[in-house]
Amino acid sequence: MKKLDVLVIGSGGREHAIVKAVKKSPLCGRLVCTPANGGIELDCETAAIKADDISGIVEFARGGKFDLVICGPEIPLSMGLADALRAEGISVYGPNKDGATLEASKAFSKNFLKKYSIPTAAGENFTDFKSAKKFIEEAPFDVVIKASGLAAGKGVVIPSTKEEAVEAAREMLEGGVFGESGREIVVEEKMEGEEASIMLMVCGTNYIMLPPSQDHKRVGEGDTGLNTGGMGAYAPAAVATEEVLEKVRKDIVSPTLEGLKKEGIDYRGTLYVGIMITAQGPKVVEFNVRFGDPECQVLLPLLKTDALELMNNIANGSLDSSKVEIKDEFAVVVVVCAKGYPDSYKKGDVISLPKTETEGAYVIHSGTKRGSDGEILTNGGRVLGMTATGKTLREALDKAYKLCGETSFDGAFYRRDIAHRQLKRDLQ
Repeated sequence: MKKLDVLVIGSGGREHAIVKAVKKSPLCGRLVCTPANGGIELDCETAAIKADDISGIVEFARGGKFDLVICGPEIPLSMGLADALRAEGISVYGPNKDGATLEASKAFSKNFLKKYSIPTAAGENFTDFKSAKKFIEEAPFDVVIKASGLAAGKGVVIPSTKEEAVEAAREMLEGGVFGESGREIVVEEKMEGEEASIMLMVCGTNYIMLPPSQDHKRVGEGDTGLNTGGMGAYAPAAVATEEVLEKVRKDIVSPTLEGLKKEGIDYRGTLYVGIMITAQGPKVVEFNVRFGDPECQVLLPLLKTDALELMNNIANGSLDSSKVEIKDEFAVVVVVCAKGYPDSYKKGDVISLPKTETEGAYVIHSGTKRGSDGEILTNGGRVLGMTATGKTLREALDKAYKLCGETSFDGAFYRRDIAHRQLKRDLQ
């Protein structure tokens, strides 16, 4: 069996989770990650090429004769990394630039959803403030304001009043608060319900639906405080019942993949469908064109099938979805953050990590780096992800929180109520 030399692009928790999954595969030959982080350096060879250095990555991949490139973040995909690599004959897990537009432009995504009659919030796209203001003031519903372009997960404003909504539109369109990303905005109905993340591994119109997961965006317990990149996640999320998932397959996934095909987009990679489970059924909140982070950290451990083989098959257009198996388990990640996150926070604190990792429980590095003496230092707001699997949700949570208790650095904090909605449901 020929070993595959693999290059992973990115430096966060998502990429460390991918590295760990790929490393376990008997197909894995040489494994390199760029630009990596302090924890990834402990698991594989690394390089120092930035994720948005498209020409540098292509040159490195070509020179290293890599068999497969797995792109973690959305920015290089939106810049055409997959196109450039495929032009060199290098297989890529990740969509081309045209497919990545689903995330890079919320306006494109909104138009796509409308065109193919896919359930989503009512709304319109705007490039001038006067028209947006008129729409907001006349809308018969509460609204959400979204910067169309990539804004590092911060381009969504959920105002409390029409006045706040108008001001948010003004700040984006005239104030330049999100730069070029906010030159076009989407104003849409605020949907009511519970959110869930649906992660698909897509090969054209063929796909695998991974277990539904639920992220925790607010920094504080009880879903309070500022929005973050994600304080933790768990899967499978029971709120996405089989009835809901059947509607997602029929009303969202099938028309989306058929729509991409009609647009001439040969999509190969992860398609993240954020859904709101409303009284009218599941509706699309957003599309992402890569694994969510931290959701990736709980989904890859639930794959019984070889993750590297699966991604390589998708990259080469030969997915056999009937052969993919998912473990009958739960997975949890609790994110340990630096003091002050999601506002300003300090970097460079020494991290004391657990001395041993038990079966089904391990540490994922997100915002870390290696110090000059080899110690692990903080280097981001979301520093570590304590990931665990178990036969029950409670077992997985207990393992993850045990790791949290054995980890320390100055100002470290984490939410102690990950999966609280599901735990309440389990008691009913």
